[in-house]
Amino acid sequence: MTHAPRHDPDQDRDQVHDPLDDAFRDPLRDGVHDQTPDPLHDQVPDLVHGHGHDRRAAAVSRRGLGRIAALALAAGAGSLPLLSSSAAAATTGRPIGRGAAREGGQVHYDRARRLAGDDNVLRTLVKALTPGATVPRPPAPEPLKLFDNLAMFSVGWVSAMAILTDDGIVLLDALTSAQEAETVLVPGLRSLGADHAAIKYIVVTHGHDDHYGGARYLAEQYGTRVLMAPADWDLVARKDPEHAPARDLDIRDGQRLTLGGTTIRLHHTPGHTPGTVSPIFPVWSGRERRTAMLWGGLNPPSDPSDLRTYLASIRSFRARMWQADVEVELSNHPNDNGLERAEQLRNNPDGPNPFVLGRPRTQRFMMVMHHMLRGRLADAEASSDTAHAHGTGLRAE
Repeated sequence: MTHAPRHDPDQDRDQVHDPLDDAFRDPLRDGVHDQTPDPLHDQVPDLVHGHGHDRRAAAVSRRGLGRIAALALAAGAGSLPLLSSSAAAATTGRPIGRGAAREGGQVHYDRARRLAGDDNVLRTLVKALTPGATVPRPPAPEPLKLFDNLAMFSVGWVSAMAILTDDGIVLLDALTSAQEAETVLVPGLRSLGADHAAIKYIVVTHGHDDHYGGARYLAEQYGTRVLMAPADWDLVARKDPEHAPARDLDIRDGQRLTLGGTTIRLHHTPGHTPGTVSPIFPVWSGRERRTAMLWGGLNPPSDPSDLRTYLASIRSFRARMWQADVEVELSNHPNDNGLERAEQLRNNPDGPNPFVLGRPRTQRFMMVMHHMLRGRLADAEASSDTAHAHGTGLRAE
């Protein structure tokens, strides 16, 4: 069922109108759905597809997303100053004029801060995406169930999630090493009453060793299958063949992984790495059911072309979040106030779940990310203009 567009009064914090906001208010208005077959159906025949407790969410097609972007660009032509040339380049892939790049990223950073307001989750996101930011290194918390079917295992600066199903466990990432898999993940699952030998799949969100480091150990010890996007399988084979897991299952954009009646939708969101993947999946506490997302990789690249790819991923994933009615936001690094929220939940398990942001707030989370990335792109383009001007002896105008 298609949801009617909803007004988010909190977005009024940003008084400058952005046509991309209208374009994403209801991404399903094109009425086009992705009918791509699910390749895991053939690769893993013991999975039960087409069943589960989750809300079904067919991905918006690339054609539909292109039409959304085109509508936004048409709406902004000549009348809406917020649609900067960097945003146009991110949407269309075309180079921008050097004149627009001179403004730098501050205007976009300021817009993100206004949109974040006093929301601690969004303010932490702004801080994490500010140029020069580093990943915090807080103490490792004890394992915790965030929902009845979702547990978090963290070493402080990086975390893994376990989706618990009737037929086994799907891990989202595997921490940094075989040692952490053996000393954090395995006993952590046991402490929460889960069978560590029932880890059926590891979805690696991207090909950096703090996310796949424990995967080889779990695959060798328990026969766990490892999934990664093809681009990042290639990345780890090239950069870290000694510690990477043996190449196993490819993740294709928008495919479904179903285990024990729970279906996880896996979306390609390249930018942080060429093969970053962001999942959308159901969570529940008692009879209360929600849909969650986890952004697969936050730290932006430096190359303008890669930043445009990252921006396109934000837009497409935000549309899919709207379609799936996502209300829960999760992260694999402490860049969203997640560890603080986990302790809040631990200390008050009967209170409101702090990971349930609601639909408008999760959309605003992605818009804050969008504005920060536009700032990073504007900065990168300005630096490129300066380098070009120095190289040619021309002024950067």
